[in-house]
Amino acid sequence: MGLLGALVGLPLLPVRGVVRLAELLEDEARRQLSDPAAIRKQLTDLDEACAAGVITADERDRLQDELVARLLDAQRQQGQSHG
Repeated sequence: MGLLGALVGLPLLPVRGVVRLAELLEDEARRQLSDPAAIRKQLTDLDEACAAGVITADERDRLQDELVARLLDAQRQQGQSHG
């Protein structure tokens, strides 16, 4: 039955590959969104953008709040996975 099952499942392999790729992309996106180093870099970029006049101080403050919340959430999740 192994060979027959493999032959029957063969047409589904591309679909399974796409699903697995989507899962890997989601995992990587989540990892990057919660990477403390990346978040700290974005915080630095915000300060530089505000100093250069690209964004207002209010925009910087709002975006900083969002980034700090993500950073704290990431640290909480790391603490739970190690605890």
